[in-house]
Amino acid sequence: MTDFQLRAGLEAILVVAETPLNIITIAGALEVPINSVREELEALRAEYDQANNGAGRGFEIREVGGGFRLYVRSDHDWAVKQLVANENPAKLSQAALETLAVIAYRQPVARGQVSSIRGVNVDSVVRTLLSRGLITELYLDGDSGAAMFGTTDLLLEVLGINSLEELPLVSPYLPGQDDID
Repeated sequence: MTDFQLRAGLEAILVVAETPLNIITIAGALEVPINSVREELEALRAEYDQANNGAGRGFEIREVGGGFRLYVRSDHDWAVKQLVANENPAKLSQAALETLAVIAYRQPVARGQVSSIRGVNVDSVVRTLLSRGLITELYLDGDSGAAMFGTTDLLLEVLGINSLEELPLVSPYLPGQDDID
């Protein structure tokens, strides 16, 4: 396989990838050594970043959720927002966002615990988040039998982060934090 064929094949795979692909999957699909894929990914990243006299392309290769995928470069979000604004995207409600935040920061967490924190019943919201693939049932608690929930890799992908450790700290937004030196 020539360098051009490897590069073109890699680009083709990244264009059609719906989820981030790990390097082993890419290497297997192209039937080339992992090191060759790693080197070509880095070369493509550099090429995309240096295009247009260093301004970059409208997209970039990111490593997210343990894999690689093409993403819109943040400088060009405005173009995608204009496209999406003309469509009718299904957005999460405020209740769903709050419930998702509780699960993301407190996981593994039971539905009852989330309800207690939010002060409202979250059954329908949890079903919505499950159906959209943003959360999953991790296991059943041995003592209470309650389903314990956590976030999925899809949430990491949607947020554009590699791990939950990249979530912003909540503490600066808690009441009374201005008094702490």
